[in-house]
Amino acid sequence: MPKVVATIEARMTSTRLPGKVMLPAAGKPLLEHMIERLRRVPSLDEVVIATTTKATDDVLVTLAERLGVGSFRGSEDDVLSRVLGAAQAYKADAIVQLTGDCPAIDPNIVETCVQEYFSTGVDFVSNVLQPSYPWGMDTKVFSMRVLAEVAQLTQDPADREHVSLYIYEHPERYRLHNVTAPPELTWREMHIELDTQEDYELLKAIFGSLYPQNPAFTLGDMIAFLKAHPEIAGLNEAIKRRGAR
Repeated sequence: MPKVVATIEARMTSTRLPGKVMLPAAGKPLLEHMIERLRRVPSLDEVVIATTTKATDDVLVTLAERLGVGSFRGSEDDVLSRVLGAAQAYKADAIVQLTGDCPAIDPNIVETCVQEYFSTGVDFVSNVLQPSYPWGMDTKVFSMRVLAEVAQLTQDPADREHVSLYIYEHPERYRLHNVTAPPELTWREMHIELDTQEDYELLKAIFGSLYPQNPAFTLGDMIAFLKAHPEIAGLNEAIKRRGAR
């Protein structure tokens, strides 16, 4: 069976909200919550924190050791090489590319993307090619072979920063497949991601309200909570978002 490894791109020196992945919610760092959630994905063989060689990121390696998950240290700016290095170090056949910006990611969505990757036989599966889920559920699945090829094909700084950008911008070379949200989980305007202080306040409210009753809460639970509490759903709606996804 192919080995499926989830890589979480994470560092402590993010520009808009430094140290964001270690901010607490419901008694745990958000990155710990993300790892806990990913451990509920049946198809994942390994979870690896792909971080940098900077001393500020020692805390992330320490967290990985405490939780018994993998870690890999590489370039801060060349994220493609960092993720490829992590995948190679843990002998991945398939990579599930994730970022620490998505601590509330729904394991069911990750599992769906992995299953679609294997059942369709395409080169790249994601739920952001034609976005429909809320931001923060972003999942991309592809082979280590494809990423190694991309690493040889491009040195463009945008491609090196946004790991799989080259793959989905070259549909003439790679076969792509999008996973679309069912109607009840479609809410593209909603940001359940971690980029700003306002995002953190929203995520802290979600985890603080839902986690104590049900640690395995789903995106459906989050949507129901946010629709019942529009004052929380509106916390980050004025934020201007940046860059390639």
